[in-house]
Amino acid sequence: MEMPAPDASILAKKPRVVARLAEALPAGAVISDPTETRVYECDGLTAYKCPPLAAVLPSTTEEVAAVLKICHEEGVPVVPRGSGTSLAGGALPTADSVILGVARMNEVLEVDYDNRFIRVQTGRTNLSVTGAVEEDDFFYAPDPSSQLACAIAGNIAMNSGGAHCLKYGVTTNNLMGVRMVTMAGEIVEIGGAHLDAGGLDLLGVICGSEGQLGVVTEATLRILRKPEGARPVLMGYDSAEVAGQVVSDIIKAGVLPVAIEFMDRPCIRATDDFSGAGYPDCEALLIVEVEGSDAEITEQLGVINQIARGHNPVELREAKDADEAARIWLGRKAAFGAMGQINDYMCLDGTIPVSELPYVLRRTEELSKEYGLDVANVFHAGDGNMHPLILFDANKEGDLETCEALGAEILKLCVEVGGCLTGEHGVGVEKRDLMGAQYSDADMEAQMRVKDVFDPDWLLNPAKVFPLAVTASRRDFAA
Repeated sequence: MEMPAPDASILAKKPRVVARLAEALPAGAVISDPTETRVYECDGLTAYKCPPLAAVLPSTTEEVAAVLKICHEEGVPVVPRGSGTSLAGGALPTADSVILGVARMNEVLEVDYDNRFIRVQTGRTNLSVTGAVEEDDFFYAPDPSSQLACAIAGNIAMNSGGAHCLKYGVTTNNLMGVRMVTMAGEIVEIGGAHLDAGGLDLLGVICGSEGQLGVVTEATLRILRKPEGARPVLMGYDSAEVAGQVVSDIIKAGVLPVAIEFMDRPCIRATDDFSGAGYPDCEALLIVEVEGSDAEITEQLGVINQIARGHNPVELREAKDADEAARIWLGRKAAFGAMGQINDYMCLDGTIPVSELPYVLRRTEELSKEYGLDVANVFHAGDGNMHPLILFDANKEGDLETCEALGAEILKLCVEVGGCLTGEHGVGVEKRDLMGAQYSDADMEAQMRVKDVFDPDWLLNPAKVFPLAVTASRRDFAA
Protein backbone atom coordinates (compact mmCIF):
# COMPACT_ATOMS: atom_id res chain seq x y z
CA MET A 1 0.00 0.00 0.00
CA GLU A 2 1.70 3.15 -1.20
CA MET A 3 1.93 6.07 1.23
CA PRO A 4 3.31 9.53 0.41
CA ALA A 5 6.91 10.22 1.39
CA PRO A 6 7.21 12.34 4.54
CA ASP A 7 7.81 16.06 4.14
CA ALA A 8 11.43 16.67 5.20
CA SER A 9 10.66 20.26 6.20
CA ILE A 10 8.01 19.05 8.67
CA LEU A 11 10.35 16.41 10.14
CA ALA A 12 13.00 19.12 10.61
CA LYS A 13 10.71 21.30 12.72
CA LYS A 14 9.53 18.50 15.00
CA PRO A 15 11.20 20.04 18.12
CA ARG A 16 9.38 23.34 17.64
CA VAL A 17 6.03 21.70 16.91
CA VAL A 18 6.30 19.41 19.93
CA ALA A 19 7.30 22.32 22.15
CA ARG A 20 4.29 24.38 21.02
CA LEU A 21 1.93 21.44 21.58
CA ALA A 22 3.38 20.77 25.04
CA GLU A 23 2.88 24.42 25.97
CA ALA A 24 -0.79 24.30 24.89
CA LEU A 25 -1.71 21.01 26.61
CA PRO A 26 -1.48 19.65 30.17
CA ALA A 27 1.55 17.64 31.24
CA GLY A 28 1.61 14.14 29.81
CA ALA A 29 -0.70 14.94 26.89
CA VAL A 30 2.05 15.06 24.25
CA ILE A 31 3.96 11.93 23.21
CA SER A 32 7.00 12.42 21.01
CA ASP A 33 9.57 9.79 22.04
CA PRO A 34 9.97 7.42 19.03
CA THR A 35 9.69 4.40 21.32
CA GLU A 36 6.35 5.58 22.69
CA THR A 37 4.88 6.77 19.38
CA ARG A 38 5.16 3.20 18.04
CA VAL A 39 1.98 2.49 20.00
CA TYR A 40 0.19 4.60 17.37
CA GLU A 41 1.90 3.17 14.27
CA CYS A 42 -1.21 1.31 13.10
CA ASP A 43 -4.85 0.62 13.87
CA GLY A 44 -6.89 -2.56 13.40
CA LEU A 45 -5.45 -2.97 9.89
CA THR A 46 -2.11 -4.16 11.25
CA ALA A 47 -0.63 -5.07 7.87
CA TYR A 48 0.57 -1.47 7.45
CA LYS A 49 2.57 0.46 10.04
CA CYS A 50 4.18 3.87 10.32
CA PRO A 51 5.01 5.71 13.58
CA PRO A 52 3.74 9.31 13.61
CA LEU A 53 5.75 12.47 14.20
CA ALA A 54 4.00 12.76 17.60
CA ALA A 55 0.74 11.97 19.34
CA VAL A 56 -1.46 14.22 21.48
CA LEU A 57 -4.20 13.27 23.94
CA PRO A 58 -6.40 16.29 24.68
CA SER A 59 -9.23 16.17 27.22
CA THR A 60 -11.50 19.00 26.04
CA THR A 61 -12.81 20.51 22.83
CA GLU A 62 -10.82 23.64 23.55
CA GLU A 63 -7.60 21.63 23.79
CA VAL A 64 -8.41 19.97 20.47
CA ALA A 65 -8.90 23.42 18.95
CA ALA A 66 -5.51 24.54 20.28
CA VAL A 67 -3.80 21.48 18.78
CA LEU A 68 -5.40 21.95 15.38
CA LYS A 69 -4.62 25.65 15.29
CA ILE A 70 -0.94 24.98 16.00
CA CYS A 71 -0.71 22.22 13.41
CA HIS A 72 -2.51 24.41 10.88
CA GLU A 73 -0.08 27.24 11.44
CA GLU A 74 2.88 24.87 11.15
CA GLY A 75 1.49 23.03 8.13
CA VAL A 76 1.56 19.68 9.93
CA PRO A 77 -0.95 16.98 8.93
CA VAL A 78 -3.24 15.61 11.67
CA VAL A 79 -4.68 12.10 11.89
CA PRO A 80 -7.75 11.88 14.20
CA ARG A 81 -7.93 8.65 16.20
CA GLY A 82 -10.67 7.16 18.37
CA SER A 83 -9.80 3.76 19.84
CA GLY A 84 -7.73 2.59 16.87
CA THR A 85 -10.03 -0.32 15.96
CA SER A 86 -10.42 0.70 12.30
CA LEU A 87 -10.14 -2.27 9.95
CA ALA A 88 -9.61 -0.04 6.92
CA GLY A 89 -6.51 1.84 8.11
CA GLY A 90 -8.58 4.91 8.85
CA ALA A 91 -6.21 6.04 11.62
CA LEU A 92 -2.93 5.01 9.94
CA PRO A 93 -0.46 7.87 10.42
CA THR A 94 2.21 9.21 8.10
CA ALA A 95 5.73 9.86 9.42
CA ASP A 96 5.17 13.63 9.25
CA SER A 97 1.74 13.71 10.93
CA VAL A 98 0.46 14.21 14.46
CA ILE A 99 -1.98 11.66 15.85
CA LEU A 100 -4.83 13.39 17.69
CA GLY A 101 -6.39 10.80 20.00
CA VAL A 102 -9.67 11.45 21.79
CA ALA A 103 -9.42 8.53 24.24
CA ARG A 104 -9.31 10.86 27.27
CA MET A 105 -12.51 12.57 26.15
CA ASN A 106 -14.97 9.99 27.48
CA GLU A 107 -17.49 11.82 29.66
CA VAL A 108 -21.29 11.71 29.53
CA LEU A 109 -22.32 15.36 29.29
CA GLU A 110 -26.12 15.16 29.30
CA VAL A 111 -28.93 12.59 29.34
CA ASP A 112 -32.51 13.52 28.46
CA TYR A 113 -34.97 10.63 28.62
CA ASP A 114 -38.00 12.76 27.77
CA ASN A 115 -36.45 13.76 24.45
CA ARG A 116 -34.52 10.50 24.11
CA PHE A 117 -30.97 11.66 23.61
CA ILE A 118 -27.58 11.44 25.28
CA ARG A 119 -24.69 13.83 24.71
CA VAL A 120 -21.18 12.42 25.13
CA GLN A 121 -17.57 13.20 24.43
CA THR A 122 -16.57 11.12 21.43
CA GLY A 123 -13.78 9.18 23.08
CA ARG A 124 -16.45 7.24 24.96
CA THR A 125 -16.76 3.63 23.86
CA ASN A 126 -19.84 2.47 22.01
CA LEU A 127 -20.95 -0.08 24.59
CA SER A 128 -20.54 2.34 27.49
CA VAL A 129 -23.11 4.67 25.92
CA THR A 130 -25.74 2.00 26.48
CA GLY A 131 -24.12 1.33 29.85
CA ALA A 132 -24.92 4.88 30.91
CA VAL A 133 -28.67 4.49 30.29
CA GLU A 134 -29.51 0.78 30.48
CA GLU A 135 -30.55 0.87 34.16
CA ASP A 136 -33.35 3.17 33.04
CA ASP A 137 -34.37 0.72 30.27
CA PHE A 138 -32.82 2.64 27.38
CA PHE A 139 -30.11 1.72 24.90
CA TYR A 140 -28.01 3.06 22.01
CA ALA A 141 -28.79 1.00 18.91
CA PRO A 142 -25.63 0.80 16.71
CA ASP A 143 -23.58 -2.17 17.93
CA PRO A 144 -20.38 -2.86 15.97
CA SER A 145 -18.64 -6.14 16.82
CA SER A 146 -15.87 -4.08 18.44
CA GLN A 147 -18.37 -2.14 20.56
CA LEU A 148 -16.56 -2.99 23.78
CA ALA A 149 -13.52 -1.03 22.54
CA CYS A 150 -14.47 1.20 19.61
CA ALA A 151 -15.11 4.89 20.24
CA ILE A 152 -18.06 7.02 19.15
CA ALA A 153 -15.57 9.22 17.28
CA GLY A 154 -14.62 6.35 15.00
CA ASN A 155 -18.25 5.21 14.69
CA ILE A 156 -19.14 8.67 13.36
CA ALA A 157 -16.10 8.80 11.09
CA MET A 158 -16.92 5.46 9.44
CA ASN A 159 -20.72 5.49 9.86
CA SER A 160 -20.54 2.18 11.75
CA GLY A 161 -23.42 -0.25 12.01
CA GLY A 162 -23.50 -3.65 13.67
CA ALA A 163 -25.63 -6.74 14.01
CA HIS A 164 -28.82 -4.84 14.86
CA CYS A 165 -28.58 -2.17 12.15
CA LEU A 166 -31.12 -4.02 9.98
CA LYS A 167 -33.93 -2.63 12.13
CA TYR A 168 -32.38 0.42 13.80
CA GLY A 169 -30.06 1.73 11.12
CA VAL A 170 -26.38 2.66 11.28
CA THR A 171 -24.72 5.60 13.04
CA THR A 172 -26.13 8.27 10.71
CA ASN A 173 -29.66 7.16 11.64
CA ASN A 174 -28.90 7.60 15.34
CA LEU A 175 -26.75 10.74 15.28
CA MET A 176 -28.55 14.01 16.08
CA GLY A 177 -25.75 16.52 16.39
CA VAL A 178 -22.01 17.07 16.76
CA ARG A 179 -19.55 19.56 18.13
CA MET A 180 -16.61 19.65 15.75
CA VAL A 181 -13.30 21.46 15.38
CA THR A 182 -12.05 22.43 11.93
CA MET A 183 -8.41 22.19 10.91
CA ALA A 184 -8.07 25.93 11.48
CA GLY A 185 -9.12 25.47 15.13
CA GLU A 186 -12.67 26.80 14.79
CA ILE A 187 -15.31 25.13 17.00
CA VAL A 188 -18.65 24.58 15.24
CA GLU A 189 -22.01 23.08 16.29
CA ILE A 190 -23.93 21.04 13.71
CA GLY A 191 -27.40 19.61 14.41
CA GLY A 192 -28.47 19.08 17.99
CA ALA A 193 -31.14 17.69 20.29
CA HIS A 194 -34.00 18.02 17.83
CA LEU A 195 -35.51 15.97 15.03
CA ASP A 196 -33.87 17.82 12.16
CA ALA A 197 -32.01 21.00 11.29
CA GLY A 198 -32.88 23.49 8.59
CA GLY A 199 -30.66 24.20 5.61
CA LEU A 200 -27.97 21.97 4.20
CA ASP A 201 -27.62 18.47 5.66
CA LEU A 202 -24.14 19.10 7.04
CA LEU A 203 -24.59 16.40 9.66
CA GLY A 204 -25.07 13.87 6.87
CA VAL A 205 -21.83 15.09 5.30
CA ILE A 206 -19.86 14.82 8.56
CA CYS A 207 -21.06 11.30 9.44
CA GLY A 208 -18.96 8.91 7.38
CA SER A 209 -16.40 11.55 6.32
CA GLU A 210 -13.52 9.56 7.86
CA GLY A 211 -11.86 12.48 9.65
CA GLN A 212 -11.41 14.37 6.38
CA LEU A 213 -13.45 17.43 7.37
CA GLY A 214 -12.89 18.02 11.09
CA VAL A 215 -12.44 16.40 14.49
CA VAL A 216 -15.74 15.57 16.20
CA THR A 217 -15.35 16.04 19.95
CA GLU A 218 -18.94 15.75 21.22
CA ALA A 219 -21.97 13.90 19.88
CA THR A 220 -25.69 14.01 20.57
CA LEU A 221 -27.00 10.48 20.08
CA ARG A 222 -30.52 9.07 19.88
CA ILE A 223 -31.37 6.58 22.64
CA LEU A 224 -34.32 4.19 22.53
CA ARG A 225 -36.52 2.28 24.94
CA LYS A 226 -35.50 -1.32 25.35
CA PRO A 227 -37.91 -3.68 23.57
CA GLU A 228 -40.31 -5.78 25.63
CA GLY A 229 -38.47 -8.90 24.62
CA ALA A 230 -36.21 -10.47 22.00
CA ARG A 231 -35.64 -14.01 20.78
CA PRO A 232 -33.09 -15.47 18.34
CA VAL A 233 -33.41 -18.57 16.22
CA LEU A 234 -30.45 -20.54 14.85
CA MET A 235 -30.57 -22.19 11.42
CA GLY A 236 -27.97 -24.54 9.96
CA TYR A 237 -27.72 -25.43 6.25
CA ASP A 238 -25.58 -27.69 4.08
CA SER A 239 -25.01 -24.92 1.54
CA ALA A 240 -23.96 -21.28 1.83
CA GLU A 241 -26.02 -20.52 -1.25
CA VAL A 242 -29.14 -22.00 0.35
CA ALA A 243 -28.56 -19.94 3.48
CA GLY A 244 -28.23 -16.85 1.32
CA GLN A 245 -31.53 -17.67 -0.34
CA VAL A 246 -33.20 -18.01 3.08
CA VAL A 247 -32.05 -14.49 3.95
CA SER A 248 -33.46 -13.16 0.69
CA ASP A 249 -36.77 -14.97 1.26
CA ILE A 250 -37.13 -13.59 4.80
CA ILE A 251 -36.65 -10.04 3.56
CA LYS A 252 -39.07 -10.58 0.65
CA ALA A 253 -41.69 -11.90 3.10
CA GLY A 254 -41.90 -8.44 4.64
CA VAL A 255 -40.66 -9.51 8.08
CA LEU A 256 -38.18 -7.10 9.69
CA PRO A 257 -35.94 -8.98 12.13
CA VAL A 258 -33.69 -6.91 14.35
CA ALA A 259 -30.72 -8.92 13.03
CA ILE A 260 -29.80 -11.61 10.49
CA GLU A 261 -26.22 -12.85 10.90
CA PHE A 262 -24.37 -15.33 8.68
CA MET A 263 -21.36 -17.60 9.30
CA ASP A 264 -19.88 -20.24 6.98
CA ARG A 265 -18.14 -23.52 7.89
CA PRO A 266 -14.60 -22.18 8.54
CA CYS A 267 -15.99 -19.50 10.83
CA ILE A 268 -18.46 -21.89 12.51
CA ARG A 269 -15.66 -24.33 13.38
CA ALA A 270 -13.33 -21.63 14.68
CA THR A 271 -15.95 -19.84 16.78
CA ASP A 272 -17.34 -23.07 18.22
CA ASP A 273 -13.90 -24.30 19.22
CA PHE A 274 -13.13 -20.90 20.73
CA SER A 275 -16.41 -20.26 22.58
CA GLY A 276 -18.05 -23.66 23.07
CA ALA A 277 -21.34 -22.30 21.72
CA GLY A 278 -22.48 -25.73 20.52
CA TYR A 279 -23.11 -24.85 16.89
CA PRO A 280 -24.21 -27.62 14.47
CA ASP A 281 -21.90 -29.28 11.94
CA CYS A 282 -22.99 -27.54 8.73
CA GLU A 283 -21.80 -25.39 5.84
CA ALA A 284 -23.66 -22.22 6.80
CA LEU A 285 -25.29 -20.83 9.91
CA LEU A 286 -27.88 -18.07 10.27
CA ILE A 287 -28.84 -16.29 13.48
CA VAL A 288 -32.12 -14.42 13.11
CA GLU A 289 -33.43 -12.34 15.99
CA VAL A 290 -36.80 -10.64 16.36
CA GLU A 291 -38.13 -8.47 19.14
CA GLY A 292 -41.31 -6.95 20.52
CA SER A 293 -44.16 -8.27 22.63
CA ASP A 294 -44.66 -12.03 23.06
CA ALA A 295 -47.40 -11.94 20.42
CA GLU A 296 -45.23 -10.04 17.95
CA ILE A 297 -42.29 -12.39 18.49
CA THR A 298 -44.47 -15.45 18.02
CA GLU A 299 -46.00 -14.09 14.82
CA GLN A 300 -42.65 -13.09 13.29
CA LEU A 301 -40.91 -16.32 14.21
CA GLY A 302 -43.83 -18.29 12.76
CA VAL A 303 -43.17 -16.78 9.33
CA ILE A 304 -39.39 -17.08 9.65
CA ASN A 305 -39.46 -20.71 10.81
CA GLN A 306 -41.79 -21.64 7.95
CA ILE A 307 -39.35 -20.15 5.45
CA ALA A 308 -36.41 -21.85 7.18
CA ARG A 309 -38.05 -25.28 7.14
CA GLY A 310 -38.82 -24.89 3.45
CA HIS A 311 -35.09 -25.00 2.71
CA ASN A 312 -34.37 -28.25 4.65
CA PRO A 313 -32.23 -27.01 7.54
CA VAL A 314 -29.69 -29.27 9.22
CA GLU A 315 -30.82 -27.73 12.48
CA LEU A 316 -33.47 -25.22 13.50
CA ARG A 317 -33.12 -24.08 17.11
CA GLU A 318 -35.27 -21.40 18.72
CA ALA A 319 -34.12 -19.95 22.04
CA LYS A 320 -36.49 -20.80 24.89
CA ASP A 321 -34.93 -18.56 27.51
CA ALA A 322 -32.21 -15.95 28.06
CA ASP A 323 -29.47 -18.55 28.57
CA GLU A 324 -30.22 -20.26 25.24
CA ALA A 325 -30.34 -16.86 23.52
CA ALA A 326 -26.95 -15.93 24.94
CA ARG A 327 -25.48 -19.26 23.78
CA ILE A 328 -26.79 -18.76 20.25
CA TRP A 329 -25.07 -15.37 20.09
CA LEU A 330 -21.94 -16.47 21.95
CA GLY A 331 -19.96 -17.69 18.96
CA ARG A 332 -21.03 -14.85 16.65
CA LYS A 333 -19.92 -12.23 19.15
CA ALA A 334 -16.53 -13.97 19.42
CA ALA A 335 -16.06 -14.56 15.69
CA PHE A 336 -13.31 -12.07 14.92
CA GLY A 337 -11.27 -12.97 17.97
CA ALA A 338 -11.72 -16.66 17.22
CA MET A 339 -10.46 -16.30 13.65
CA GLY A 340 -7.45 -14.36 14.90
CA GLN A 341 -6.48 -17.39 17.00
CA ILE A 342 -5.91 -19.52 13.91
CA ASN A 343 -4.66 -17.19 11.17
CA ASP A 344 -3.67 -13.75 10.05
CA TYR A 345 -6.62 -12.30 8.19
CA MET A 346 -7.87 -9.25 6.39
CA CYS A 347 -11.52 -8.33 7.00
CA LEU A 348 -13.35 -6.81 4.05
CA ASP A 349 -16.51 -4.73 4.07
CA GLY A 350 -18.42 -4.74 0.80
CA THR A 351 -22.19 -4.31 0.70
CA ILE A 352 -24.53 -5.93 -1.83
CA PRO A 353 -28.26 -6.23 -2.58
CA VAL A 354 -29.64 -9.08 -0.45
CA SER A 355 -31.00 -10.78 -3.57
CA GLU A 356 -27.42 -11.22 -4.80
CA LEU A 357 -26.19 -13.10 -1.70
CA PRO A 358 -26.32 -16.60 -3.24
CA TYR A 359 -24.36 -15.54 -6.32
CA VAL A 360 -21.76 -13.47 -4.44
CA LEU A 361 -21.11 -16.28 -1.95
CA ARG A 362 -20.61 -18.75 -4.81
CA ARG A 363 -18.35 -16.38 -6.74
CA THR A 364 -16.31 -15.57 -3.61
CA GLU A 365 -15.66 -19.29 -3.15
CA GLU A 366 -14.50 -19.51 -6.77
CA LEU A 367 -12.16 -16.54 -6.31
CA SER A 368 -10.80 -18.09 -3.12
CA LYS A 369 -9.78 -21.19 -5.06
CA GLU A 370 -8.30 -19.14 -7.90
CA TYR A 371 -6.05 -17.18 -5.55
CA GLY A 372 -5.22 -20.09 -3.26
CA LEU A 373 -6.29 -18.40 -0.03
CA ASP A 374 -9.16 -19.50 2.21
CA VAL A 375 -12.01 -17.09 2.85
CA ALA A 376 -14.22 -17.29 5.94
CA ASN A 377 -17.53 -15.44 5.85
CA VAL A 378 -19.22 -13.79 8.82
CA PHE A 379 -21.45 -10.82 8.16
CA HIS A 380 -24.67 -8.84 8.61
CA ALA A 381 -26.74 -10.71 6.04
CA GLY A 382 -29.97 -8.78 6.56
CA ASP A 383 -28.64 -5.62 4.95
CA GLY A 384 -26.11 -7.34 2.68
CA ASN A 385 -23.07 -6.05 4.58
CA MET A 386 -20.42 -8.65 3.70
CA HIS A 387 -17.37 -9.24 5.91
CA PRO A 388 -15.23 -11.86 4.13
CA LEU A 389 -12.14 -12.75 6.16
CA ILE A 390 -9.24 -13.58 3.84
CA LEU A 391 -6.83 -15.90 5.67
CA PHE A 392 -3.12 -15.51 4.90
CA ASP A 393 0.33 -15.94 6.46
CA ALA A 394 1.94 -12.59 7.22
CA ASN A 395 5.33 -14.32 7.45
CA LYS A 396 5.07 -15.92 4.00
CA GLU A 397 6.53 -13.82 1.22
CA GLY A 398 3.89 -12.71 -1.27
CA ASP A 399 0.90 -13.80 0.82
CA LEU A 400 -0.10 -10.26 1.79
CA GLU A 401 0.03 -9.10 -1.82
CA THR A 402 -2.08 -12.08 -2.91
CA CYS A 403 -4.52 -11.30 -0.10
CA GLU A 404 -4.81 -7.70 -1.28
CA ALA A 405 -5.41 -8.79 -4.88
CA LEU A 406 -8.13 -11.26 -3.83
CA GLY A 407 -9.72 -8.62 -1.61
CA ALA A 408 -9.82 -6.17 -4.51
CA GLU A 409 -11.60 -8.72 -6.70
CA ILE A 410 -14.22 -9.43 -4.02
CA LEU A 411 -14.90 -5.74 -3.49
CA LYS A 412 -15.16 -5.12 -7.23
CA LEU A 413 -17.64 -8.01 -7.33
CA CYS A 414 -19.76 -6.23 -4.72
CA VAL A 415 -19.87 -3.10 -6.88
CA GLU A 416 -20.60 -5.10 -10.05
CA VAL A 417 -23.78 -6.61 -8.58
CA GLY A 418 -25.12 -3.20 -7.56
CA GLY A 419 -23.49 -2.82 -4.15
CA CYS A 420 -20.72 -0.61 -2.82
CA LEU A 421 -17.17 -0.75 -1.48
CA THR A 422 -18.01 -0.27 2.17
CA GLY A 423 -20.92 -0.68 4.54
CA GLU A 424 -19.43 0.40 7.87
CA HIS A 425 -15.62 0.07 7.94
CA GLY A 426 -14.98 3.01 5.66
CA VAL A 427 -12.51 3.43 2.81
CA GLY A 428 -9.39 4.44 4.73
CA VAL A 429 -6.27 3.24 2.95
CA GLU A 430 -7.60 -0.29 2.39
CA LYS A 431 -10.07 0.64 -0.36
CA ARG A 432 -8.55 3.97 -1.38
CA ASP A 433 -7.20 2.72 -4.70
CA LEU A 434 -10.49 0.97 -5.50
CA MET A 435 -12.57 4.16 -5.40
CA GLY A 436 -12.44 4.29 -9.20
CA ALA A 437 -14.34 1.00 -9.35
CA GLN A 438 -17.40 2.70 -7.87
CA TYR A 439 -16.96 6.40 -8.61
CA SER A 440 -16.14 8.30 -11.78
CA ASP A 441 -13.53 11.07 -11.77
CA ALA A 442 -16.39 13.59 -11.71
CA ASP A 443 -17.91 11.87 -8.66
CA MET A 444 -14.63 12.02 -6.76
CA GLU A 445 -14.09 15.62 -7.82
CA ALA A 446 -17.43 16.57 -6.27
CA GLN A 447 -16.47 14.83 -3.03
CA MET A 448 -13.05 16.48 -2.95
CA ARG A 449 -14.60 19.91 -3.39
CA VAL A 450 -16.41 19.36 -0.10
CA LYS A 451 -13.07 18.68 1.57
CA ASP A 452 -11.66 21.82 -0.08
CA VAL A 453 -14.27 23.84 1.82
CA PHE A 454 -13.62 22.30 5.25
CA ASP A 455 -9.88 21.64 4.92
CA PRO A 456 -8.45 23.73 2.06
CA ASP A 457 -4.84 22.83 2.88
CA TRP A 458 -5.62 19.08 2.91
CA LEU A 459 -3.98 18.53 6.29
CA LEU A 460 -6.62 16.29 7.89
CA ASN A 461 -6.14 12.51 7.72
CA PRO A 462 -3.79 12.47 4.74
CA ALA A 463 -3.55 9.66 2.16
CA LYS A 464 -7.01 8.28 2.98
CA VAL A 465 -10.21 7.78 0.95
CA PHE A 466 -9.09 9.26 -2.39
CA PRO A 467 -6.43 7.66 -4.66
CA LEU A 468 -3.10 9.46 -4.32
CA ALA A 469 -2.92 10.18 -8.06
CA VAL A 470 -6.31 11.92 -7.88
CA THR A 471 -5.34 14.08 -4.89
CA ALA A 472 -1.88 15.06 -6.17
CA SER A 473 -3.15 18.34 -7.64
CA ARG A 474 -4.88 19.16 -4.34
CA ARG A 475 -1.69 18.63 -2.36
CA ASP A 476 0.32 20.68 -4.84
CA PHE A 477 -2.24 23.48 -4.68
CA ALA A 478 -2.27 23.43 -0.88
CA ALA A 479 1.53 23.52 -0.77
